[in-house]
Amino acid sequence: MRLLKGDFTKTTEYSDDPLAIARQFAEMRTSDLHIVDLDGARTGAQENRAIIAAMASEFDMAIQVGGGIRSRESVSNWLDSGVSRCVIGSLAITEPDAVKSWIVRFGADAIVLALDVNIDDTGIPMITTHGWTRPSSRSVFECIDEYRNLGIRHVLCTDVGRDGAMSGPNTDLYASIMNRYPDLALQASGGIRDLRDLEVLRDMGLPAAITGRALLDGKISVSEVVSFQHDA
Repeated sequence: MRLLKGDFTKTTEYSDDPLAIARQFAEMRTSDLHIVDLDGARTGAQENRAIIAAMASEFDMAIQVGGGIRSRESVSNWLDSGVSRCVIGSLAITEPDAVKSWIVRFGADAIVLALDVNIDDTGIPMITTHGWTRPSSRSVFECIDEYRNLGIRHVLCTDVGRDGAMSGPNTDLYASIMNRYPDLALQASGGIRDLRDLEVLRDMGLPAAITGRALLDGKISVSEVVSFQHDA
């Protein structure tokens, strides 16, 4: 299942067998799998840990999981389940001291900061929290700067206005982040429509991009994924 712009009232269900979907991606020889535990995002309880642990056990992919991860214990449990990285969203803004302690405890490679942004009238990417319902007073640059001294490497940045909308990625946003932080393992998210969008992001030097709907809707084919990875 996926949401449109994070709205739980606007869902599309693609399958009731997430393990089968993960197997399809594994057969494309993808190296990384991004999963959002929507139940966890709503309740804070990781009810899907068993199925995600099964994916980590069966497939040779680095799995990163987000959705309702709100404690050090939860991070620890996910990592013990075979997950490579835990994705932390709103708490990176609302409880930075806790998130910083997790980075120190588990290492910078185990934590991904998920920074969801709206572009304001002056062109500044301002972070929004709590499922994109609450604006913050911080820009994406201010947040990254705060965590840089802890060695944070993985940042997933989503342009809220483009997520699930198939409108193309915000290349200006990602270029501005990469120009400031060229060594950041930035993950672009939101709006990816087809293989050409992935090629544009790769040509810009983006280390990673998340695509969900385009793959699930067949806008990017299996052969295109294989070709794209072969050319990388």
